[in-house]
Amino acid sequence: MEKHLIITGTSKVSWKDAIVQTVAEASKTLDYLTGVKIIEQRAKINGDKISEYYVDLDLSFMLDRERE
Repeated sequence: MEKHLIITGTSKVSWKDAIVQTVAEASKTLDYLTGVKIIEQRAKINGDKISEYYVDLDLSFMLDRERE
């Protein structure tokens, strides 16, 4: 059985970094990650530059029914 979790990640570097860091952090507490879908990307602007990148992700993972 596959489950989905919607999660928001941030980075001060880039959208790609926000995705990579969010998946890495999620993998510390979620087992059996199988995929990621990018739902939305947005950014905070400070002056004339992007100061923070945001991503909404749909993480897919498998449930382990044998786990105790």
